[in-house]
Amino acid sequence: MSKATSSAPSQRMLRVGEQVRAAITQVLQRGEVRDDLIEKTVISVSEVRMSTDLRVATAYVTPLGLNDHQEVIDALNRNAKYIRGRLGNQLRQMRYMPEVRFRDDTSFDNYKKIDELLKSPEVQRDLGAKTSDDEQE
Repeated sequence: MSKATSSAPSQRMLRVGEQVRAAITQVLQRGEVRDDLIEKTVISVSEVRMSTDLRVATAYVTPLGLNDHQEVIDALNRNAKYIRGRLGNQLRQMRYMPEVRFRDDTSFDNYKKIDELLKSPEVQRDLGAKTSDDEQE
């Protein structure tokens, strides 16, 4: 009998992802990565998603104060093996040290677009019409 698969991450995946996120954040805050671009950029690690076997960690990061994030993402991916090695000090309880991949976190951009849509005149007009309909009832 096969086990039903779910797209939702398990509690273990979430817990390990949070541990890896905290460890990556510490490595970046301490300035352990010797790359000029990474050293001079403040980088926010918003989430780390683990693969089901916990061997791949995908870190979603946002370089703060920059319009073009790709250069920093590329620099992080170039230094991913070094960062992975530095994680070992903080993640001793893990059987395998996960491969680290860095991706641009676009969730803030998505939130901004949704906020702009909600503030648009068309939506405000529709919300105003609905409010006046509710008052008549």
